[in-house]
Amino acid sequence: MRRSLALVAAALFVLTSAPLAWAEPEVPEEGTGGVDYPRGGEGPEGSEIAFEFQDPRISESSGLAPSLRHEGVWWTHNDSGDHLSEVYAVNEEGETLATVTLNVERRDWEAVGLAQGPEGEPTVFVGDIGDNFGGGWPNIRVFHFVEPQTLTDMVLDPAVLTFTYEDGGRDAEGMMIDPRDGRLYVVSKEFAGGVYAAPENLDPHGENVLTRVDSAPLFATDAAFSGDGTRYAIRTYWGVTIYDSTDKVPGTSVGSFDLPEMDQGESVAFTPDGTALMAGTEGEHSPVWRVPLEGAQVPDHAAKDEPAESAPSTEEDAGEDSEVEQGAVIGAAPLILGGVAVAVVLIGGIAWLARRG
Repeated sequence: MRRSLALVAAALFVLTSAPLAWAEPEVPEEGTGGVDYPRGGEGPEGSEIAFEFQDPRISESSGLAPSLRHEGVWWTHNDSGDHLSEVYAVNEEGETLATVTLNVERRDWEAVGLAQGPEGEPTVFVGDIGDNFGGGWPNIRVFHFVEPQTLTDMVLDPAVLTFTYEDGGRDAEGMMIDPRDGRLYVVSKEFAGGVYAAPENLDPHGENVLTRVDSAPLFATDAAFSGDGTRYAIRTYWGVTIYDSTDKVPGTSVGSFDLPEMDQGESVAFTPDGTALMAGTEGEHSPVWRVPLEGAQVPDHAAKDEPAESAPSTEEDAGEDSEVEQGAVIGAAPLILGGVAVAVVLIGGIAWLARRG
């Protein structure tokens, strides 16, 4: 009987781990956790490459934020891996203007944002919030330093804020700061991701607890507020959702759309005038796209009071919805039948082995 049970266990492993015959396995992209994600599409009308990073050191740009002191300047940094603890200021041609080296041990830098800091001056916040171990770190950290008035290479000892999650550790790549009150939010990167709010008053020396306040899109890779705080965006590898945050967070979704195709898109930011998004990707000399919100047909915050579209009220509309639902069921039929077949084989094998035992 013991041998029979071992054979059943082996069969379970093979059947459940092998790909279905009709599904051609994809080679996973490096750094995507073993999953080959969609890469987006053409993007909204008017989308164009704003610039490409010229600095070969910027090979895994994972965060992007506009300067609050210097017009036309953007801050970025590399993801985890064999990189130095450096933050880069680049111009609108993608040229590096300054390198700020932080005297800290980096784990997994995933986001950068600018806001008024504790000193009342424009401040750069770097989110060391990634966790490829799915919650293995006991806490996460956000480093911050006053944005330099003169862009030149320098070495700094940043201040450190420490955070823990109220519901246990998790991986995250999105961080955004409300410019109206300086409140920090972290967006986790999960199947059932969440938006987590930091306390209104932060303890600069102890641990600050992040509280879940909303859900987030599947596998969010970055997030950002608009300059006036009335909107925020949460992006994934392939698209972005815009939220009206006039009444703070959680906001109300006002639209979602695909972003231009990118190898591994991990950064998003609003342009200073709020008319477009800047979206970047990892890779050497990687492009940063400018995506106009007008082209995406996303309403501005003034449209939030318009009534929502009602449910289908005619027989024709209802029939169309029914066809869509039927198509979804038909499209899922191979997966359902495949699962049933596997279950039948397993049950029959277990029964046969039990009789033999």
